[in-house]
Amino acid sequence: MQEVMHPSFKKVQMLESDNFITELNQPLNMATDPPFHQAYKSLIEDTSNNIFGKKLVLVEECELPLIDLSRILHNDNVVDESEREECKEEIARASQQWGFFQVTNHGISKDLLEKMREEQVKVFKQPFDKKSKEDKFMNFPAGSYRWGTPSATCLNQLSWSEAFHIPMADISASAAAFTTLSSTLEQFATTVAGLARKLTAILAEKLGRESTFFQENCLPSTCYLRMNRYPPCPVPSAIHGLMPHTDSDFLTILHQDEVGGLQLVKDGKWIAVKPNPEALIVNIGDLFQAWSNDVYKSVEHRVVTNPSTERFSIAYFFCPSYDTVIQNSEPSNYRKFSFREFRLQVQEDVQKYGHKVGLPRFLISH
Repeated sequence: MQEVMHPSFKKVQMLESDNFITELNQPLNMATDPPFHQAYKSLIEDTSNNIFGKKLVLVEECELPLIDLSRILHNDNVVDESEREECKEEIARASQQWGFFQVTNHGISKDLLEKMREEQVKVFKQPFDKKSKEDKFMNFPAGSYRWGTPSATCLNQLSWSEAFHIPMADISASAAAFTTLSSTLEQFATTVAGLARKLTAILAEKLGRESTFFQENCLPSTCYLRMNRYPPCPVPSAIHGLMPHTDSDFLTILHQDEVGGLQLVKDGKWIAVKPNPEALIVNIGDLFQAWSNDVYKSVEHRVVTNPSTERFSIAYFFCPSYDTVIQNSEPSNYRKFSFREFRLQVQEDVQKYGHKVGLPRFLISH
């Protein structure tokens, strides 16, 4: 396959803070923000954790591969077959070489995206005391509201963010007190799920494999939405908004605002993703890398914090049922495993080491 055109880069500067603990102890919006300072006081005040010296960190900003989906989403009579195949090739190529790409003309209306953002902001602007009392707030299932990193043992493992992680099966039953939110979430989830099915079918086709696998195993009841908010952080160069990780699903589709902060590893170095208000971001997850036998890449990524501006995003995770078995034809790089086994291993590693190990746990030694 042809190489993806090299993007134009520019430098983004992140300067380390001189007054680390002093700035961290400045008050946040205590009415709505999680109590990061109180919960992680020992980590913040432990100077042995403060390994960040005075240095300038340069991160290159780039444009992800940009793919116009109008060539595959329109009727057969509108788009030439060669254009459709070219679009499919671009999707597969970006998934191999980047693990990330962005799509325009994706079928999710601008009005719906704007409405989703408005409703999301309303939710996060509720008082923290209300958000954290799940039995009295929005009827989301237990464990949906999350903030910080409970397992963090050092500042490198702390994520300065809050989120609602919602099983799609629970969306229609959730947010009883927020009927507009509930209907908007349902509409957003339904349209993005359709896009995920189309993209995974194309990626399976380019592997020469049956796309019915995803129809049979990735159902509305097995997928998730995650609404994210990243509050301003006094020391953005020292604490992540979301610590480096790979996604555990097949495919993730992200809608983010224009603040920026998403970064990923490309050619062994971190690069910053330039926000595109017209595009959705798509990335390959661990399960797809294993299922494709390393053809498609699940790439490490993170979110950096901003000292003055909050950031919002919403992610759709295209997941199978826990009983779904991941395997491919021999010779395979990975042993056969279920999604349940994968998730349990991730949880065990996070508890033991403070971070996810992921796919290396399932490699076969040749």
